[in-house]
Amino acid sequence: MSSPDLVPSDSHGDVGEQISQLMQCRPLSEKEVKILCDKAKEILVDESNVQPVKSPVTICGDIHGQFHDLAELFRIGGKCPDTNYLFMGDYVDRGYYSVETVTLLVALKVQFPQRITILRGNHESRQITQVYGFYDECLRKYGNANVWKIFTDLFDYFPLTAVVESEIFCLHGGLSPSVETLDNIRNFDRVQEVPHEGPMCDLLWSDPDDRCGWGISPRGAGYTFGQDISEQFHHTNNLKLIARAHQLVMDGFNWGHEQKVVTIFSAPNYCYRCGNMASIMEVDDCNDRTFIQFDPAPRRGEPDVTRRTPDYFL
Repeated sequence: MSSPDLVPSDSHGDVGEQISQLMQCRPLSEKEVKILCDKAKEILVDESNVQPVKSPVTICGDIHGQFHDLAELFRIGGKCPDTNYLFMGDYVDRGYYSVETVTLLVALKVQFPQRITILRGNHESRQITQVYGFYDECLRKYGNANVWKIFTDLFDYFPLTAVVESEIFCLHGGLSPSVETLDNIRNFDRVQEVPHEGPMCDLLWSDPDDRCGWGISPRGAGYTFGQDISEQFHHTNNLKLIARAHQLVMDGFNWGHEQKVVTIFSAPNYCYRCGNMASIMEVDDCNDRTFIQFDPAPRRGEPDVTRRTPDYFL
């Protein structure tokens, strides 16, 4: 084997079996989740707020509990660890399988820590998950809120951003008027619930806009930022591209700010009703970028329950 991270350590010997179980959309026990998340915390605590990532890597946007579409993503993009992955947050809420989705991604992180990077999204939050589905799903599948608490405690350790080969800045939301440099982000204490305001909040909530400068976000958190803001951030930090998620885009990806910002959304037919395609962005050894679009996986017995009309701003 070419890399030591492809060989499970003794302490992770059962994680491969758990991954096989999860790939069948079968959740782990509460005890297994606790042990797994403790292992993940030991890995994540050593990662930076601006986690360096090497190419080649495949960059992914929101998943939102759409487990079978995540399985389709791996079918199209390649299995981990054969393909390196960078996920930009929002693994839970909305879809029917948040438990299985986030558990699988955390298990892959434990088994192949150098092959997969999992960033925090605005839904990796105690407050948001109590409203948009993950909390209720944990109660339904486990009979109590323990697994919800285990995961939301773990979310505090997820890196906020990543940089691919010092060129592509990856994060869930967008820029902040309080952040001029990547070093500003590196100095955050990220191990906390997502604040209601401030730079950490902005990174997970902000959106690019066609108008210049900073604007008030219709989401009620974060800001909108114009092309002038993106260009200045690129110049200050010697970057070439901002890759982010957070917004439903009908083609799965959408360029903005004269191709200085790209939005990637990886949940096809979002909320099982929006009719959008999904995409992933492959970055090769030369940092060239290729988008792969994909449709939803075949429906596999998702429960026929009435969901609230989706709030696309979340």
